[in-house]
Amino acid sequence: QVQLEESGGGLVQAGGSLRLSCAASGRTFSSYAMGWFRQAPGKEREFVAAIKWSGGNTRYADSVKGRFTISRDNAKNTVYLQMNSLNAAETALYYCAAGLRWPVNYDMNYWGKGTLVSVSS
Repeated sequence: QVQLEESGGGLVQAGGSLRLSCAASGRTFSSYAMGWFRQAPGKEREFVAAIKWSGGNTRYADSVKGRFTISRDNAKNTVYLQMNSLNAAETALYYCAAGLRWPVNYDMNYWGKGTLVSVSS
């Protein structure tokens, strides 16, 4: 069993940056690939970024490549999402998820409750 808790969301101006964190419970954190997803109001949940269990392999949605960076610290059971050059369309609830498959998909094993990111234009 893995429990995930996101933090770091908030209000930021367009062009600004935020770093999200996802703290995981459980001793098997390093066994899971970790992903970040987001869901904007009235839209479906979409993939943002993912990182393999070892941290040596990452994937990004085309819309965030070059601006977002996913990383993990297995010693701290934490995964991060550094988001730069944010725009208003990226206002959404950002979710952290853990899965046993790579590449990740929407069928993740565990999900957090999300942290809200609001970008003002």
